[in-house]
Amino acid sequence: MLKMFSTQLTGLFKRLQEKEEFSIEDSARLLAQAAAGEGKIYIHGTKEMTGIGCEATQSQEPLRDAAILQKADEITETDRVIIFSRNSDDEEALGLAKTLAEKGIPFVAVSTAVAEGSESLADLADVHIDLKLTKGLLPDEEGNRFGYPASMAALFVYYGIKFTIEEILAEYE
Repeated sequence: MLKMFSTQLTGLFKRLQEKEEFSIEDSARLLAQAAAGEGKIYIHGTKEMTGIGCEATQSQEPLRDAAILQKADEITETDRVIIFSRNSDDEEALGLAKTLAEKGIPFVAVSTAVAEGSESLADLADVHIDLKLTKGLLPDEEGNRFGYPASMAALFVYYGIKFTIEEILAEYE
C-alpha cells in the first residue's frame, strides 16, 4: 500500500511541477515584493494547512520575513499574504480573501479548485495555485478513494515558492 501511495504522490508532485510552474513563479515574484521591501510575507492556513505556516516560520530553514497571520488588521500595503486551504471554497479562507481584496493587499491562494459556479479563492487571489487534489490517491475495495495528502501537496508548493523567492532575492543582493 505504501509503495502505491508513494507512486501516486510522486505523480501528484510531478503534475504540480508541470502544470503550476508559472503560477509558482508568479507567486514568488508577488511575495518577494514584501521581502525585498519593508513588508512581511504573512501565511494563513485553514484546517490541516496551518502546518505550512509553522514550516515557514519555525523550521530549520525559515522563509525570510515570514510570519503567521494572526489578525487581518495587522497587514499593511507593504505586506503580502499567502493563503493555504484544502479547497478554494473554504469559508474561512474566502473571508480572509475578501478582506484582503477590499484592503487592496496582494495575495496568493493555494487550494484545490472546486467546481465552477461557487465563490472561489481562484477568483479573488492575484495568483491561485491549484493543488489538483480532488480525491484520495488510493482505491479501496468498494471503489472509494482514500489517502488525501492536501498538506503534503501544499508543502510541496510552499517549497517551490520559497526556493523561487530565494533565487529572486539573491539576484537583488
